[in-house]
This record gives sequence, structure tokens and C-alpha cells, in this order.
Amino acid sequence: MTERSVKFKCSNVWKLFGAGADTFLGRYPSPTEQDIQREGLIAGVQNASFEIAEGEIFVVMGLSGSGKSTLLRCMSRLIMPTSGAINIDGVDLLDISERQLIELRRHKMGMVFQHFALLPHLTVLGNVAFPLEIQNTGTDERTRRTLEMIELVGLKGRENYYPHELSGGQQQRVGIARSLAVNPEVWFLDEPFSALDPLIRREMQNELLRLQSLLRKTIVFITHDFDEAIRLADRIAIMKAGKVIQIGTPEELVLAPADEYVREFTSEIPRAKVLSVASVMSEPSGDELHGADIFPHSRIESVAPEVISRDRAMAVLDDSGKVVGRLEPGHIIPVLAGIDNQIV
Repeated sequence: MTERSVKFKCSNVWKLFGAGADTFLGRYPSPTEQDIQREGLIAGVQNASFEIAEGEIFVVMGLSGSGKSTLLRCMSRLIMPTSGAINIDGVDLLDISERQLIELRRHKMGMVFQHFALLPHLTVLGNVAFPLEIQNTGTDERTRRTLEMIELVGLKGRENYYPHELSGGQQQRVGIARSLAVNPEVWFLDEPFSALDPLIRREMQNELLRLQSLLRKTIVFITHDFDEAIRLADRIAIMKAGKVIQIGTPEELVLAPADEYVREFTSEIPRAKVLSVASVMSEPSGDELHGADIFPHSRIESVAPEVISRDRAMAVLDDSGKVVGRLEPGHIIPVLAGIDNQIV
């Protein structure tokens, strides 16, 4: 967990489907898979516990049917968990009234889904303004905020277009602008780019990172694509059969998988994309080291061209500019070649 304050917390969250689900955990406080199957139930989420820091991009990933979207729907209270606690800023979402939940959703949560769900009879302006209308925001403030969000996502000049006049990427930008219009503190995104073509998907990932650098939202992002996850995530939670198997940075998941499932899940990922300079650099020496913008947290993929082209030892600097390590071509070439088994 980071040193930032905790924004969102799940504690022992279960979501069971089927007859008798509400009383099952009272009869089986620590159920096995056999207990669940014997009772004819389906476990969407099993005993999930984790914390999300303020301003963190927390990616939940897994194969189809792993429970990731069910978990998100529990976290946003779109569905009611069977058991557990879900807290935002210390408020348990399972212990508040329907009216309080509606107000919390209106003011603290934003949601973007795979299917854009734009209102076809409304223009870009109308779609983005819609949640502000629901909040009874004044006309002047609503217009100001709507135009600000449209410009923020790069759609200035298309305010009067209808959804059918926009490309897929532009439609998703409208969805993003609409969800941001209420200035949410927690932003839920459920596979928002999976329906887009690869080039547009990459563009939207860049857009998300740009927006996050400006807005610093607490983001819960659902995906089944590990490349997307490692590009966006501060930390990743990997799910299987409703269980959170492991939570960690992309580098932690690759270097120290919790089990064979996580190992298989991460096995095809080029390590240069996830390993940091800190994982391969050596101690600084008295030799002359050449400077560059290389830091311990830099990804090997991003610094490899510079280091290899110079063909000499490079200084690794901390945030204050102090030399904390040396990085040579021989440190990173094995990683690029996929023969980095010495890293532990």
C-alpha cells in the first residue's frame, strides 16, 4: 500500500448468486468451493479485501467469468454484496440509505462502461450536461462545466454533433466527459476501451493517462488485457473464480507471482515493459558515469535505446539528482532478449 491516504476499502466482500445465498455465510462462515457448489450457488466475488489509495489507478483484471465486473458493481453498489464492508472516505456503502447512496453516486462517483450508452437524441453538449441536469445544477454553471469537460477530452467544436456522427473513440470521449462532469472523486471504468480498434484504444489509453495527470482521480479500471493493465496501473489485482489472487505493481506480479495461475497470466508479457531500472542496476562505482534522465523507477523499455546507443555505463539518479546506481548495456540486453532469469 502507498503512503497516500486510503480512499476506498473493501473488507471481506462476498457476492453469491442463487437460492439461499443470503443465509449461506451464516451457515458456512469459511466455505470451501465444495460447500458453495453443494448448495447450488455461484460465487461472483469471494472474500475480497483490499485498499485503494487516493489518486491511484487500481486495475482489476482476469479472464472472462473471473468476477472482475461483478466486483466493480459491488464496489459501486450497482448490485448489493451478500456480505462484507465497502468504504469510501470511511463511509460504509452497505450501511447507508438509498437516498444517501444516490447522493453519493451523484457527487463522488463517475462511471464509464464498455458500451458507451450515449443518449442518441442528445448532442454531445446534451449528453455531457445530462448528469448536471439531474443534479439541478444552475444553467450558467452547467454550461460552463459542460464546455470545460468537452474541451478537456478534445471534442471542442463538436458540441452540436449527435452520437451517430462521431467515431467510436469520439463517442467514448463523450462518455468520459459525461462521467467527469460531476467532478467525481472515485472513477469506475469497466473495460471502457475493449470495443475500440487497437489504434483508437491506444489513443484512449494515452488520453486517460493525460487526464489522470491533470485530475488525479482515484480510478478503478477493469480489463482483461495485461498490456493495457501494465500501461495504466499503479497496482493490479488479478482475479480468478471470484477470488482476488494477488495484488501488486506490474513488476511485483512478474517477479514474484503468488501462484502458478499468476505466473501463467504474466508469462507472455515482455519483461522490459514492466521491470524497473532498480531491478537490474548495480551499485555506483568510482568510474565515470554518463548522465541521462534515468531513474530507479524508469521502465527498462523506455531507457534501453539511450543506454544501448551510448554503449557505456549510465548514472541512475534519485529524485534529488544523487547517483544511486549504474546501468550498462549488459544489464538490460538479457531482459530485452528474454533471458533475464537471474533477476529475482
